[in-house]
Amino acid sequence: MAQTQRDELVFVPLGGVGEIGMNMAAYGFGPERSRKWIVVDCGVSFGGPDLPGIELIMANPEFLEENADDVLALILTHSHEDHYGAVLDLWPVFDKPVYATPFTAAMLAAKRAGDGIVENVDVTIMTPGKPFTVGPFTIEPINVAHSIPESNALLITTPIGRALHTGDWKLDPTPTLGRPTDFARMEAIGNESDLPLALICDSTNAMKEGESPSEEEIGRNLAQLIADAPNRVAVTTFASNVGRVVSIVRAAHEAGREVVLSGRSLHRIMGIARELGMLEGLPTLHDQDAYRTIARDKCVLICTGSQGEARAAIARIARGDHPVIDLNAGDRMIFSSWAIPGNEREVNDIQNLLIDRGVEVITASDAMVHVTGHPRRGELRKLYSWVKPQVLVPVHGEAMHLEAHAKLGREEGIPNVVETRNGDMVRLFPEPLAFPAEVRTGELYLDGLVLCTPEESGVKGRRRLSFGGMITVSLCVNSNGQVVSGPEMVIEGLPETEDESVSDIVEDTVANIIKSMPPKRRSDTEVLNNALFKGIRNEVNAFWGRKPNVSIFVHRV
Repeated sequence: MAQTQRDELVFVPLGGVGEIGMNMAAYGFGPERSRKWIVVDCGVSFGGPDLPGIELIMANPEFLEENADDVLALILTHSHEDHYGAVLDLWPVFDKPVYATPFTAAMLAAKRAGDGIVENVDVTIMTPGKPFTVGPFTIEPINVAHSIPESNALLITTPIGRALHTGDWKLDPTPTLGRPTDFARMEAIGNESDLPLALICDSTNAMKEGESPSEEEIGRNLAQLIADAPNRVAVTTFASNVGRVVSIVRAAHEAGREVVLSGRSLHRIMGIARELGMLEGLPTLHDQDAYRTIARDKCVLICTGSQGEARAAIARIARGDHPVIDLNAGDRMIFSSWAIPGNEREVNDIQNLLIDRGVEVITASDAMVHVTGHPRRGELRKLYSWVKPQVLVPVHGEAMHLEAHAKLGREEGIPNVVETRNGDMVRLFPEPLAFPAEVRTGELYLDGLVLCTPEESGVKGRRRLSFGGMITVSLCVNSNGQVVSGPEMVIEGLPETEDESVSDIVEDTVANIIKSMPPKRRSDTEVLNNALFKGIRNEVNAFWGRKPNVSIFVHRV
């Protein structure tokens, strides 16, 4: 990227562009050599079966660390894990303020307390419709509808141009909780300034035509399913979707039923919502200890585990090992959620266990019991028409979502559509242009309590162990080549059959190698080590068809 001394407004995605989750982006303003930076969101994604032992994945903030003196603040659009989940891991080192709404700030404090995190961050409360200034940036939070309270788009204004960073949003004129997306403010943005506007926009549903259904419609459908149920009703949904939980509670109350909550995250988030006055007028919500005191046809259970988490409430109920709660034949189980990509197998397993128990399972495939919090193509078109962007940068999505969004923007006549990926630097104004791979980026893994790069983690070794098992042999030889102790063997993760045992194969191989080697060669620990390593791998491979992981320890005494 050619150096220049003119002021520029640039956008740098560090995570969340080309993937779902791990959202983190930076906006820079000023000449190239002296830019000031703000950061928007600091999220995580979750480790899957291909990353054994890895719980969380987050964007590597190396670029920000290199420019730490010029990084001014972090602004959080909302408190979903993929937008705020890495704040306490990554942001304390910068010692700069975090701007968040009251709900997001409370979620951050609860996360710190619940996870026992020592590090803290300085949080400044922001309010939709009230702009604030950070260095050369004026930032206005704008209320948008989403599947968690107090979600915001951010209008970022500089002397040479503006950026509307939508965060996660949908139009939804009738949300269950909170205000709808501020349509009037969006329209005003397109008319009120001579400064050009870049739209940095959610692409999650850019492949779907029409508009996302409203939460109000989901609430009506849940109410009907609860009212019609002859026995217990259990519902699992995302714990952070407070509006959905409120819909379920209201439906239960209308049907003359009591509500029981099960799951720590559900209790924590509903407690925050209650403290902030979001649950006023709702009936009493019982803890799980009250479950067995409520008549079967008068109970609605709301529980965690919609993504198949093994330790969550619904998984334990399905396995029959929950200490308090069970579901029986004739009960109704509603999955008011969709499986996040990668979680389908775990969710299906839980549903199958429930069906085997005679429980009626209802999912989004059977009835409209869930709706996304992201805009479809019709909503994107409306937003374009309101804000009139000169530049569109699709973000928040995999390649297929970003491409569909970019194509839609071109079809709708947006002058500059910039396709980008993590690590690119996009000059928004003047003269929009993307500079690929301009910034070092990557991932960090949370491996237990250790935050490390993929190369520093032990994932590769764990994959090898999961595929090839482990054989460890230890013995001691003296200077004459005599075996004076051992061999001792430990074998993990290899097959044992009635006809032939890996233990016997290894034991015979070690004995044969030791017997065949002259004493002088046996006294050379390196020679003996290499011979045992190759011999055991070859013999087990001949039996198993795979080469195991082998560690040999030959000690000279």
